[in-house]
Amino acid sequence: MDEEKRITLRLPADLHAWLAVEAKSARRSLNSEIVHRLEAEREAVAAGDASP
Repeated sequence: MDEEKRITLRLPADLHAWLAVEAKSARRSLNSEIVHRLEAEREAVAAGDASP
């Protein structure tokens, strides 16, 4: 990343808990897990793999 921006993100408690478990199992921080998933989705959309 060339530049980082800080944001405040509100998540439903169950989604936060699920992401935290997924992050821990992948040995990533919660922030890194969210970034990883967003980047993967962006790549899928760019490749035309994501449905609208």
